[in-house]
Amino acid sequence: MARNEDLPALAAKISATLAVKPEIFITHPAELRILRSMTDDDLRNFAAEHGWRIVRRLGGRQIEFYNDASTRGVVA
Repeated sequence: MARNEDLPALAAKISATLAVKPEIFITHPAELRILRSMTDDDLRNFAAEHGWRIVRRLGGRQIEFYNDASTRGVVA
């Protein structure tokens, strides 16, 4: 997977939000550009690596991240 240099910052933002809220909606064009530069498989793997799941909404204008309950309690 080709890594974007802005991806770690976006991952930190998602992680921080999911620590206090059940979901985060990525709608900012710059953030969406980072995520759209990844293939669907890469994006799903990125989410799975962090214990998240993703849902694409609104014709690609929004990507939602949620904590993946199926990975809770699993020690990495």
